[in-house]
Amino acid sequence: MPKALITGVTGQDGSYLAEFLLSKGYDVIGMVRRTSTINFHRIAHFQDKITLVPGDMLDQISLIHILEEHRPDEIYNLAAQSFVQTSWSQPVFTGNVTALGVTRLLDAIRIVDPKIRYYQASSSEMFGKVVETPQRETTPFYPRSPYGVAKVYGHWITINYRESYNMHTTSGILFNHESPRRGMEFVTRKITHHVAKIKLGLTKELRLGNLDSRRDWGFAGDYVKAMWLMLQQDEPDDFVISTGDTNSVENFLTAAFGAVDLDWHDYVVQDPRFMRPAEVDLLVGDPSKAGEKLGWEPTVTFPELVKMMVDADMKMIKSGNPVL
Repeated sequence: MPKALITGVTGQDGSYLAEFLLSKGYDVIGMVRRTSTINFHRIAHFQDKITLVPGDMLDQISLIHILEEHRPDEIYNLAAQSFVQTSWSQPVFTGNVTALGVTRLLDAIRIVDPKIRYYQASSSEMFGKVVETPQRETTPFYPRSPYGVAKVYGHWITINYRESYNMHTTSGILFNHESPRRGMEFVTRKITHHVAKIKLGLTKELRLGNLDSRRDWGFAGDYVKAMWLMLQQDEPDDFVISTGDTNSVENFLTAAFGAVDLDWHDYVVQDPRFMRPAEVDLLVGDPSKAGEKLGWEPTVTFPELVKMMVDADMKMIKSGNPVL
């Protein structure tokens, strides 16, 4: 039975990836950081099927111990301070986890077992102020946030370990991917949750920043399959994972409010507090390499994704369940 270690297993991507690997017959090890708030709701329905181990991207000794004890065949590094807005107020912490954390983990692999296959979660935020559209694997990076800068470091150190130590290290440059498990701090989930609350009469307005930003939004469940496919290749490489379609925040609002027969203009207020110091205006990826080499393509369309999220939030609020 193949064995995989997932860092960031309690997050959106980690939970979908763990489910996917379980369906493939993997023994799944999930690394969790000890915090004052236990946050296992995304994995609660299959938590008894995986092994949770304590570790921290800031503590290399803990990473080495995990690799020595569990000996994974594959590692998926999804751990990060992953919220762009927070990276402005915590830039040093973001760099320490999202950038230097990658080096700690790669060096732990080099020390314990350099044959382990490694997946690095790179991000479309690395393209930032884009120099060409659509963005592909060869597009130069121009990050516009401490998060984007940290992800560029993580991306390049992954390539350096591949080329310097002949390690099977691969980066997936994933464009925005959402789901009903998306964190509330992200604009997509903020929108769908507020749409549900407004429809159910629990609130009357939604405050947002820039409505003109355009993103390439896909379904997280599709994207984790691409991560797995990358580590099944004979040679490590880098892949853009995206839908190739772009939509504005305004488009997302139209689809989300439309799913419950409301007009977003009646409820949305633009608030300067939610504007970024440096905005990323347009991201749209070219996933053709992933299609050709991995045989991967997205299965959930943008309207289907938005409706899925609104329906899930409606169901969650009606049932009285805690926020996921």
